[in-house]
Amino acid sequence: MMIDKYRYIVVEGPIGAGKTSLARRIAASLGAQTLLEQPEENPFLERFYRDAKRYALPTQMFFLFQRMNQLRDLAQVDLFSAPVVSDFLIDKDPIFAALTLDDDELNLYRQLYDHFSLSSPRADLVIYLQATPATLADRIKRRGVSSEADISETYLDRVCKSYSRFFHHYESSPLLIVNTEHLNPIEHSEDFDLLMKRIASMRGKREFFSRGE
Repeated sequence: MMIDKYRYIVVEGPIGAGKTSLARRIAASLGAQTLLEQPEENPFLERFYRDAKRYALPTQMFFLFQRMNQLRDLAQVDLFSAPVVSDFLIDKDPIFAALTLDDDELNLYRQLYDHFSLSSPRADLVIYLQATPATLADRIKRRGVSSEADISETYLDRVCKSYSRFFHHYESSPLLIVNTEHLNPIEHSEDFDLLMKRIASMRGKREFFSRGE
């Protein structure tokens, strides 16, 4: 399958889109390593969802350093012998910083981000999972993670709009935009096979895929 040409694949999308589960499934299909976010290690995250203004900066900084350390380790991996599938794209990290930090905090964050991101490896393919805020809210509720109980649909709406703006202008890597409203490649093998075939047939720099294509 021509998908083998992609040695570093990133699956992205807002919380509840299914990026981690899909990254794991793609990695298992390809015999690849995974490079995954570890939100359970962030001691500020649950407090952030309860009081965003107070805990936004430490939450954001923890994730920035965590992700940069992971990418530093990835830079040491021979991607030609060990392909990698990740569930985060460091380029989109500023989305959340802009949503949650005040001007002084954002300036501090940007200085650190700009310094560290220069050495980040580029993905061979980015898969962006889309879903409506209502769908995301339902998925988050169904998975029942206690730290996510206070996430509002209003916040999810802001996140979705920010993701949409970001990927509208994204050109750093080939991009496949996947509408997951009526496509479930995580739980349905038929949908997963359709997605993998779509990835393998990609020819352009930016393409779109939804159920029925």
